[in-house]
Amino acid sequence: MKKYSTNLTESQWKTILTILEDKRKRKHCLREVFDAIFYLVKTGCQWRMLPKDFPKWELVYYYFTKWKNNGTIDFIHKVIREKVRKKYKKNETPSVGIIDSQSVKTTRKGGENRGFDGGKKVKGRKDIL
Repeated sequence: MKKYSTNLTESQWKTILTILEDKRKRKHCLREVFDAIFYLVKTGCQWRMLPKDFPKWELVYYYFTKWKNNGTIDFIHKVIREKVRKKYKKNETPSVGIIDSQSVKTTRKGGENRGFDGGKKVKGRKDIL
């Protein structure tokens, strides 16, 4: 398989493998499926545009929706986030979240969503990113 910058490293894969605890024999290695998912997330390409180096897009999509719906992806994210925070001697769970917003200019006619951003001196509305 071709090496992409989005592919998992050996240590990243070992971490995910211990979380999955899956020892079933498969036609396609789950690592290839994860590499394909990370490729899709990073590049933003369409499912059907997934390079042929990866398993078929239908298979990748099947696993992605399965893991998303049963909470596997969220659980992997939680475990890895805690591991990274612990490595940097921080509390395992973050205590604060920061949300940024952007002022979006609207038309001159306005409407019910039209307002004024006093900080940026812009007529428009705030959209949370």
